Amino acid sequence: MKPSKTSKAWLNEHVHDHYVQRARSEGFRARAAFKLLEIDDRDRLLRPGMTVVDLGAAPGSWSQVLSRRLAGSGRAIALDLLPMAPVAGVAFVQGDFADDAVLRELEARLGERPVDLVLSDMAPNFSGVASIDQARAYALAELALEFAEQRLAPSGRFLVKVFQGPGFDDYRRHLGEVFLKVAVRKPKASRDRSSEVYFLAQGRK
Repeated sequence: MKPSKTSKAWLNEHVHDHYVQRARSEGFRARAAFKLLEIDDRDRLLRPGMTVVDLGAAPGSWSQVLSRRLAGSGRAIALDLLPMAPVAGVAFVQGDFADDAVLRELEARLGERPVDLVLSDMAPNFSGVASIDQARAYALAELALEFAEQRLAPSGRFLVKVFQGPGFDDYRRHLGEVFLKVAVRKPKASRDRSSEVYFLAQGRK
């Protein structure tokens, strides 16, 4: 099948993308690493000895950031529906986060340990139907929020990817019911045309 003009343009953009090139040179599996790095540099999310849960982790670039910045001090657990190659210092659970059995396995890995930071870069398999994709994305974001509400330490923080559009304001209000502070972050590594942003919430009520 002959590549379309759209796919050729995307491939050309991807190959010449500044963050793609940086990811290759710095050993990250995806350009998404720089989204977390930028937010961490600004908001100081990561510190030695903390416990972190990385939801929607594959292919593992955020877990690589955790591995490097925690430097063996603390505990990181990653979860994804897709397989993920091992990352030093990061435990991995494969499965559907909406599956109770998978959630129980994650809970078992954590034990009684309070969580200092929940990261969620989860996104659904996009169907191309905007209304369906948006609903699925916020269903995942709600699951991540429910987990954060239950497992975060009182001083813990929650960073979650969302998409601007229907559901955005409702989700922000929901965050405000759970946390004292809610901020929006749009890292430079997030493409301008993308509707994705990140909510950073802290101070669980």
